Amino acid sequence: MSDANGLVVAAHGRHCMVEAADGTRLLCHGRGKKSEVVVGDRVHWQPAGDEGVIDKVAARRNLLFRQDEWKTKSFAANLDQLLVLVAVEPMYAETQLARALIAAESAGIPTTIVLNKTDLPTLPAARERLAPYAAMGVAVLELSLKQQGDAARAALAPLLDGKATLVLGPSGMGKSTLINLMVPAAAAQVGEISKALNAGRHTTTSTSWYWLDDARRSALIDSPGFQEFGLRQLQATDLVGLMPDLRAHADACRFYNCSHLHEPGCGVRAAVDAGAIHPSRYRIYGELRAELSQTRY
Repeated sequence: MSDANGLVVAAHGRHCMVEAADGTRLLCHGRGKKSEVVVGDRVHWQPAGDEGVIDKVAARRNLLFRQDEWKTKSFAANLDQLLVLVAVEPMYAETQLARALIAAESAGIPTTIVLNKTDLPTLPAARERLAPYAAMGVAVLELSLKQQGDAARAALAPLLDGKATLVLGPSGMGKSTLINLMVPAAAAQVGEISKALNAGRHTTTSTSWYWLDDARRSALIDSPGFQEFGLRQLQATDLVGLMPDLRAHADACRFYNCSHLHEPGCGVRAAVDAGAIHPSRYRIYGELRAELSQTRY
C-alpha cells in the first residue's frame, strides 16, 4: 500500500500509537470493535477529533507471533531481525529458546542469540548449552551488559544499524538493561505511551518501538515477557524443516514422510546416534512433535 502515512509504535487493546512521517505521534484506533494492528505495521490513518482512525493496514513483510490452543499473541510485524536474550544465570529454558527460533524461522526472520552476564563464573556451562545453536548457524553474541556498558553498546551498534530489531527474553535475562543501554530515554517513553494507551493507568504490558537514531533508520522493539510460547500455528510435519540441524539430515531418510521418531532408515535418528545432532535438540523435537500432533478442534 503506497499511501501508508503512519507507523504503529505501540498498541494495546483497540488503541495504538501511530507515528506520522514528520515524527509526531497520535493516539489512534481501528474501525470496528476489534483492532488487528500490531507494532511495526504501516498504516493509513486520518484525523478524527483529537485522535486518529486507521483505515487500512499495509501488507506485512512478516509477522512474529505465538499461538496456543486458545489465543494468538502477535509480537510485531515487518521485522528485519530478532534478538533472543538469554543469560548465564538464571538458567534459561532451552525449549523456550527453541520455540522462538522456530517461530522466527517460520516467519523468515533472521535471529541472533545474545548471551548476557558473561562475567559470571558459570559462563563455560552456558556456552556449552548454546553450542548446538552456534553449530547450526545461529549467531551468538556474548556480552555483559551491566559490566561492559560502553563496550556492550559498541558491540551491539553495528548489529542494530539500519534495522528494525525485536528483543525477546524471559525476565531476569537483562532485557531492560539492554533497552536502557541503547535507548536512555526508554523508561520515560514507556510511561508516556502506556498512560496514553490506558487512559492514565501506567502499564508496561504493551510492545514498544524505540528509534536508536535521529534519522529514524534503526529501531529496537521491546516486547513483554512471556511464560509460554505456543506454536499451534504450525503443523507437526513442518517442524523438521524449521530446525536447521535436523533439516540437514532429513533428506537421508528412507521414507519421504518419515516422522523421525521410529521409522527404519531415518537420517535424523542416525545423525543423533552419530553425534551430529545434539540429544537435547532431538528431545525438543520429540516434545514439540507430540504437542503439535494432538487433535485440534
